[in-house]
Amino acid sequence: MEMTYTIPSELKSAMAGKCPRCRTGNMFASPMFSFGSKRMLERCPACDLKFEKEPGYFYVAMYVSYALSVAELVSTCVATYFISGNLENPWLYIIVALVMSLLLAPVNNRYSRIILLYWMTPLFKFNPKVFERVKEKGL
Repeated sequence: MEMTYTIPSELKSAMAGKCPRCRTGNMFASPMFSFGSKRMLERCPACDLKFEKEPGYFYVAMYVSYALSVAELVSTCVATYFISGNLENPWLYIIVALVMSLLLAPVNNRYSRIILLYWMTPLFKFNPKVFERVKEKGL
């Protein structure tokens, strides 16, 4: 008897923080909006993929996080400009930028690593055979 499984989409799996190879196991120890640990797991609990393929691998995620932060700050400051009605007070922009940077820091940390693993590392592409093996195990 052959079983068929619905393969989750790449974007949906990335948004949920699932492993890029099996799209089943979690990459992080706790959900995004929780007070638990924000640490990344060392290996996928479902397919045993080691996320940090070499020492210092996630330093590249720092550059991705920087790009995300710049995009967020520019869009936030432009929105502040239009919402405030062309207010020229520099302290308003500084305060809004600092608050948004602090609020979005956990999001940037998580998604910079996810972007790195999903779209910038060819080694960690989805493998349907691994997905089927994981689903057969019931994970």
